Amino acid sequence: MNRIKIVYNNPMGFHARPATMFSKVASEYKSNITVKNGDKETDSKNIIGLLTLNINPGDEMEIIADGSDEEAALKALKNLIENDFDE
Repeated sequence: MNRIKIVYNNPMGFHARPATMFSKVASEYKSNITVKNGDKETDSKNIIGLLTLNINPGDEMEIIADGSDEEAALKALKNLIENDFDE
């Protein structure tokens, strides 16, 4: 199991488009991937669950991956966030 913490800096917030893109990328991997924001957590492949995390600019989110491709999954999701979902 691997995990990363990353500050979410997209000024538009974590709305439907980023949640959909995040879920799509996470779904490309076999690993179980969980996302946490504060005391809330959800499966990364669940768009509605991601939206209920209420991730706002400046929030530190944690992404936890467990599986055979966990390192690649975390790297891809980190890159997606750091590139502001190409917005």
